Amino acid sequence: MNPFTPAPVKSTISVADVEKIDVRVGTIVAVDDVPNSGKLLKLTVDFGDHRRTILAGMKTERANPLEIVGVQALFVVNLEPKRMAGEESEGMLFDIGFADGITPVLAVPERAIPNGVRAG
Repeated sequence: MNPFTPAPVKSTISVADVEKIDVRVGTIVAVDDVPNSGKLLKLTVDFGDHRRTILAGMKTERANPLEIVGVQALFVVNLEPKRMAGEESEGMLFDIGFADGITPVLAVPERAIPNGVRAG
């Protein structure tokens, strides 16, 4: 039996709205602590032609945050940079579960593909 009840589906949007979001595959090459935050970790992510720093509020979600080093995941890369806890984030980890109050999991490709490949 599943105790989880899915949230209602959000309002309808256009395909053009979805096409504005640039989601890409990147490999997490380093995970570092953000000392001024109880939640944030600093991920260094390889997108094939460049690397970015992406802050993710996952410090308390994993016993060993280093377990995601070397893992490919999905990231939103066209958000404006945001400063948090003295660090700048250049995108957003696209994870699953946080909005529903469950421990998030990474959204990952089913097999290795080149870094920088776009979703959609």
